[in-house]
Parts: sequence; structure tokens; C-alpha cells
Amino acid sequence: MTPPSDAPADALATASERFPLQFARTRRFSHGVPRQFTVSPDGERVLFVRSASGTDLVSRLWLHENGSERLLADPLDPCFTNEEPGEVPPEELARRERARVTSSGLVSYATDASVRLVAFALQGALWVLRTDGGAARRVTTAGPVVDPRPSPDGSLIAYASGGALRIVRADGTGDRPLAEPDGEHVTYGLSDYVSQESIGRSRGYWWSPRGDALLVARVDTAAVRRRYIADPSDPERPPRVVAYPAAGTANAKVSMHLVPVRGERIDVRLPAEAGDGHPEDVWTDRAFEYVVAAGWDGHGPLVSVQTRDQRSVHVLEVDEASGATRVSHRTQDPAWVALRPGTPLRLASGTLVVPARPGGDSQGLDIGGTATPPGLEVREVIGAADGRVYFTAGEEPTEIHVWSYATGDPGEGFVRVSSSPGVHTAAVGGATVVLDSRTPDGHTVTVLRAGVPVGGIAVLAEEPLVTPRPLALSLGRRELRSRLYLPSWHRPGDGPLPVLLNPYAGHGMQVVLEVRAWWVAVAQWFAEQGFAVLVTDGRGTPGRGEAWEKSVHGDRLTAVLEDQIDALHAAAARHPDLDLTRVAMRGWSFSGYLAAAAVLRHPEVFHAAVAGAAPADRRLYDTHWEERFLGHPDVQPENYTRNSLLDEAAALTRPLMLVHGLADDNVAVAHTLRLSAALLAAGRPHTVLPLSGAGHLVGQEQTASNLLLLERDFLWKSLGR
Repeated sequence: MTPPSDAPADALATASERFPLQFARTRRFSHGVPRQFTVSPDGERVLFVRSASGTDLVSRLWLHENGSERLLADPLDPCFTNEEPGEVPPEELARRERARVTSSGLVSYATDASVRLVAFALQGALWVLRTDGGAARRVTTAGPVVDPRPSPDGSLIAYASGGALRIVRADGTGDRPLAEPDGEHVTYGLSDYVSQESIGRSRGYWWSPRGDALLVARVDTAAVRRRYIADPSDPERPPRVVAYPAAGTANAKVSMHLVPVRGERIDVRLPAEAGDGHPEDVWTDRAFEYVVAAGWDGHGPLVSVQTRDQRSVHVLEVDEASGATRVSHRTQDPAWVALRPGTPLRLASGTLVVPARPGGDSQGLDIGGTATPPGLEVREVIGAADGRVYFTAGEEPTEIHVWSYATGDPGEGFVRVSSSPGVHTAAVGGATVVLDSRTPDGHTVTVLRAGVPVGGIAVLAEEPLVTPRPLALSLGRRELRSRLYLPSWHRPGDGPLPVLLNPYAGHGMQVVLEVRAWWVAVAQWFAEQGFAVLVTDGRGTPGRGEAWEKSVHGDRLTAVLEDQIDALHAAAARHPDLDLTRVAMRGWSFSGYLAAAAVLRHPEVFHAAVAGAAPADRRLYDTHWEERFLGHPDVQPENYTRNSLLDEAAALTRPLMLVHGLADDNVAVAHTLRLSAALLAAGRPHTVLPLSGAGHLVGQEQTASNLLLLERDFLWKSLGR
């Protein structure tokens, strides 16, 4: 399972040996990558954050203007470091955990409407600067700052602190509360756990275009059950408390309010439940428990709500004067209504951009009655600028492109903006498009104006020490999109290779894409260790239509495992060097759960598994995510029993390594501990690797680096090196 000993192979081995530390030090090659692009309405200025190199963890604020980059704010500059040091508020740490932020420093910012004034928080302190010159200036606030956002005209800055939503003038005067907690577990201006983690709504307040009022979320978690995340390696440290709504338990109560800068608060009258047309099933809950999107544009506030059973979504127009609401669009689906990021979007004309009605082969968009072409799978709405709506979509599941639609010229039709095979997204403003492109050749960011390149933004991420060599495959009767990674030193006929399946295969994420991403590099690294690595996106993953994505409704394992097995056998039929007597699976989160299920349910196929952060007991996962697939555990307990692994522990006959971060507040370590206890009770040997201080993402450098080596050694030993 190692290459022959010659000079080129020795050089390859050296690079391969160094890769785990590089992977950990670069935080999955995320440092040095520009992100959070904001384009000014005139298209002249582009703001973004980026660290200084591929190993630098401190994010800085940059400006691209007139074809060149300029550093605006460096948290390591004396103007910041000479200030009294503070602490990042726990609410901000939670926001970063939900967003999987791996850097420190200036990790987020917000601007006024013209992108002239920028506000950001460092160590809980509020800072402002102007993009047209001048140094950053600290603004004194009443407490630690979370999510500061300037008013559209830049005169005021709102921020969350201590559960309250406050405002302060940009000159530092007039700090006062707009909405203060009216209960022990009440916050204003922040998003709740489920909205951040599973829905994708990270914000909790929105300015009116005039800057005279805000639309504010009030969150009450009094009825939500608490989890206590302790650090066993430091028993004197108090546990961290998380309001976590597990499947079947109470959600946070989220209400919306119009809060004038001057005047009395107006409650938004959200509907209590869905009416006629709501699909019925074994379990039906019509109550609108989720606020899935919100905003305020020139036509007024807009709020989208979803029922507890996720089968109805209503888009509501809000009357500013009374808080009354009117349904402007409704969607129902017998399984669940899929939420498309960026929708609803209301254009200046009042036209609504929403997901197309469910039921087609692809998941499209409805732009004021105009539908995207059949077969075009829409992923996200980026925004509107210069008379065009921009969105990402793909005709082939392994590619995602940027598209535009000219609302003022329907004859122009739908136009693809990106060209190279890969995964593309964008930020837009005026006639400027910042095209963020990840392809098999690497990562580039191009600034286009009126479709013509006028500059670029540097990507400073390190290049992986292993060079990915994926073979693109379409396998079996379902044409499963797959990639096969073989050792660079292996030639056909050299001899059998043990097979390592390394999928994600879960809802909401693809790993078989035309990109050079971190997971591609990891797959190639395992190949260089002597494995044939097979990665497959099967049923339940995005990009292949509604029926494909919702085929896991009620059963999250059977079809998914079937597709992995079908892909394995089809790949082996094409590549005889794949040794089907030595097959393993590794994964993290959903794929960790899948890996454990593979050896429990199909030991005739899978001979070993590494299961990281595996949600083994589906009753422990959150309401919005889990009830989407399995319903309510009190009404449909059979779904949870069928999809949880605890009752199957006695079936284990293969080597299994369970890995879990003890500080994980997304997939609690209780999942792994319960599975391990069930295995022990059944007398089934297994390995448990607890990671002290690690969350759902393993951020500690040595831990992340050595974890790859420990997984490799376990697989070597289990399959026979």
C-alpha cells in the first residue's frame, strides 16, 4: 500500500507526509480565501474580507477599487491592539460556530446603502471607517457588540448587546436601547439556533430603506430544552448552556416587530397557522413556527413563514402603519417546501422572485410569472442589479453556474455568466459582477463590468501538497455522479487496492463537483496512502431535481446506502484493481452516520468504518432539520427507530472507530456515547476517539492533523496493509 522506492516516489511520499499538517494549518485551505463580497450600487467599490496568507488566521477588511486592492482594516494594527482588550461575546461565538467560521480578527462587517461607511466588531468593540479615506474609529457602546449594521444613510448604527437591540450615532453619541428583553430568555435582534443552523437565517433585524425604523425579531427560548456542553478535560470550567430544540420538543418562539427609531413599537401580526390547501399526512402541524426569511425594501417589510411540518411557506407583505400582513405568495408540498437561499426577492418594480411551484423535474425560479428553463436546477438567488436578476443554477449536477435574467428585456432570456466547468457564485452591484469561480484548476475571483473583466481579487490560499487526480464516472442505472481517486504511483494491473468510500451523501451538500476543494485533496491523500477512494453523490443530495432530493423522505438510510453499494460495484466492474474483499467507509456528520450504518447493515460489503460526529440517535437532532425527513417522533416513532443506529448495535461484526468532538453543540457527543454504550452492552468491540475541546469542526491544528493519520492507521490495520 506504499509506492515503490525511487526518487520521484520519495518526493511524493514527503509531500504526502506533510499534507495532514498543511490541511490542519490552513483550516481546510480556507485561509487566504476572499469572501463576503459587497459591491456598491454604482459598481465602483468591492469590499471583502481575507487573511494575509494561506496560513494566516486573522481576517482583514479590503477594498477593490479602480482595478487594485487596498487594505482598509488590519486587526493587528496598533490602532486596534492599543485599545483595552475585550472578549468576543458568546452570542458572536455562537454565530461563528453556526457559520463554520474558522478565522479570527475581522470576520464580518456591514455597510450603509452607498458602501461608504463600514461597521464591524472586534473583541466586542464597535468600529467604523469610511471607504473614501480616513482611519478606523472606535465607537463607545453600552456593552459588547454583536452584528453591528449602519442605517442606509450611515448616520446610525444598530447592534445587539445583552439581549437588547440598541442604536448609536456614527459619531458615538446617543447610544440607547430600541428593544430590551422583557423576559429572562428573551432577545431582540438575534437569530435563534434553528434559524442559524438549519434554516440559514443568520440575521435578526433589518433597517428600513429610509433608516427611520427596523424590522426586528424577538426570540423567546423559555420553553426550549437546555443542553450543557462541558469540557471534561477542565472539570472546574462551568458548562456552556445551549437552548437546543431536539426533534419533537418545543421551538423558540419567534415574533416580528416594527421598531421606529422614534415612536412606539408595532407588532407584526403573523398568521397563526396555514389554512386551506395545506397538505395532510400522518403527522400534520399547520402552526407557523418558523420565520425563514425577512427583509425591508422600497415596498415595505417582507416576511416568510413556514409551518412546523414544513409543508407550507407563506410570503407576507407587512403594512408599516399597522403591522397587518397579507399573503403575496404561498407554496405547499406533500413532503417539505424546499427553501431556496436568497428568496423571496422583491424587485424595484414590485415583481416577486420565488421558487417555482414544486412538482417539476428541476427546482426552478418564478420571476414575476416567468419560469426558468426546464432542467435548470436553481441553487440560490444572488440578487438584482442593473435591471437583472442573478442566480446560481446548473444543468449538469456537477457544475453550478451564475445566470442572469434581464427583467426589462424578456427577449434577452436567461444568460449564463460563467463559462468554465466548475462551481461559480457572485456578488453584484450596478453593472459590476464579482465572479467567484472554483474549478478543477483552482480558485479565481474576477471583477466584471458590463460583462468585461476589469480586474481580479487575489486568492492567497495554499495549494495542496497532493495533486488531485479524480476520474469522473457516471455509475449504474441511476447514473450516479462519482469520482474515483487512485494512487499516482499505481498503474492498471499493479495489483488489488483496498477501497475507501469517502462520500457525504446527505441532504444539502454535494462533494462530486467540478472543483478542486479541500475534500478533493483529502480524497487524493488517502489514495496516496494506498487506497482506491470512491466518492459518490446519491439520492437525497442536491442538484438532480425534487424527486431525487426528496426520495429520502421517511427513510434517510436505505436508498442512500443502496446508491453507495451500486456505485462501488459499478466502479469495480470498470476498474478490476478495486479489491471488493477490502472495503471501508469514512465520514463526518451525516457521512459519519452513514459509515457506521454501512458496517452495521451491510457487513457483507463493508469491512471497516470510521464514523466522525455521527448523529446516531435521530431523536437528538434539531426540530427543523430532522422533522423535515422523519416527521414528529411522538407520531411517527417508527421513522426514528428505523433511522437510528442504537438498536442495531448487536449487528456489528466489523472494525468501527467512533470519533467525536466533546464541545460539539450541533451533533452532541451524546450520539456517540449512546452508540458506544449500546455496542458495549451487546459485547461488540469498537474504538472510541474523543476529541477534547473540539466542536463540530475540528479546529485545533495538531488534533486535525493527527486525526487523518489515526484514521489511516486504523483503516490500514482493519483492512490489512
